Amino acid sequence: MENQDLVNQINQLKKEKNAIILAHYYQEPAIQDIADFVGDSLGLSIQAAQTSADIIVFAGVYFMAETAKILNPTKKVLLPDLDAGCSLADSCPPEAFRAFRNQYPNHIAITYVNCSAEVKAQSDIICTSSNAKKIIESLPTDKGILFAPDKNLGNYLIKETGRNMILWPGACTVHEAFSIDKLIVLFEKYPKAKIVAHPESEEQLLLMSHHIGSTSSMINYIKNSMDDEFIIATEAGILHQIKKEVPNKILIPAPVKQFTTCACSECPYMRMNTLEKLYLCLKNETPEISVPENIRRKALLPLERMLSLSC
Repeated sequence: MENQDLVNQINQLKKEKNAIILAHYYQEPAIQDIADFVGDSLGLSIQAAQTSADIIVFAGVYFMAETAKILNPTKKVLLPDLDAGCSLADSCPPEAFRAFRNQYPNHIAITYVNCSAEVKAQSDIICTSSNAKKIIESLPTDKGILFAPDKNLGNYLIKETGRNMILWPGACTVHEAFSIDKLIVLFEKYPKAKIVAHPESEEQLLLMSHHIGSTSSMINYIKNSMDDEFIIATEAGILHQIKKEVPNKILIPAPVKQFTTCACSECPYMRMNTLEKLYLCLKNETPEISVPENIRRKALLPLERMLSLSC
């Protein structure tokens, strides 16, 4: 089936089934274009919590669809490909995280949203890269903090907030793929370019950056900047939305250490979802996401704490 036929079929099914499509910025362009809402983890969490749709099709990765289900237990949540996981979430197994927490029983556990439902259920509050600083600064200064699972984001937040947090040693393979040596060469070619980076990136890259922020923050910075050239250090899917909003600006993906067909950084899990898989999952209402009720209830509390601080 051709793309336009798929688009027509998906739009028809959305109307018939009262369905909504939520897509992350890292999805392929065709999926972003058909989505009802495209956003970063915080924006998608808010949309999932507020939707009146009967069916949520989450074009992202597994932990994102789980989050939508935690917030919407009576709604059907679908993921185009159940194998769309996350290297960062995988770096923090629930049993290992439980042992980590038990070492510091009096600490507050702040967990980045890129984690499993089981890890969320063991956390005190969830955060995203958009609201992590605000959440940390809202906590009493006399309380110790555990931060998981991204060590790079954690180190960045320690510098931003001055809080001495104990970090889980996880990382995102996409954001650790950038080559500093290649970036220096690229910057010499584009000396007027502003480097924008996600705080999941390694410290050396962040030190070179002109703007560090969440996916939405990076987009807003580029849109509002008077500059015309930008080197972008995050997953390459973000380029699609920026090009639509500022078509005259020069957008250059930051180079990675190794590559085959693409010199930019792409998340293999995000790319598992396709327009055809999205159509099939909406048509057949499968694969469906489920979260055990005891886990869901425990995970809901730290998510609600996050959302209450994000509005």
